[in-house]
Amino acid sequence: MRLSDRTYVLIGWWLFVASAVFFMLAAWRARDLIALIGAAAFMSANISFLIPFYRRSSQDDRERED
Repeated sequence: MRLSDRTYVLIGWWLFVASAVFFMLAAWRARDLIALIGAAAFMSANISFLIPFYRRSSQDDRERED
């Protein structure tokens, strides 16, 4: 089975989200507020990049039903 380019891009973004979670945990454990804020911003940016993929996917599904 061959994965599509879209699938590879989504896997990459979800790996970035996972790394942001680990950065947040490390910052929390170190009690470093600046690092925690930076990790939260990194997480927010990654999620904002994922939104169009899922929004487009749900719109494509609706168009196929019509």
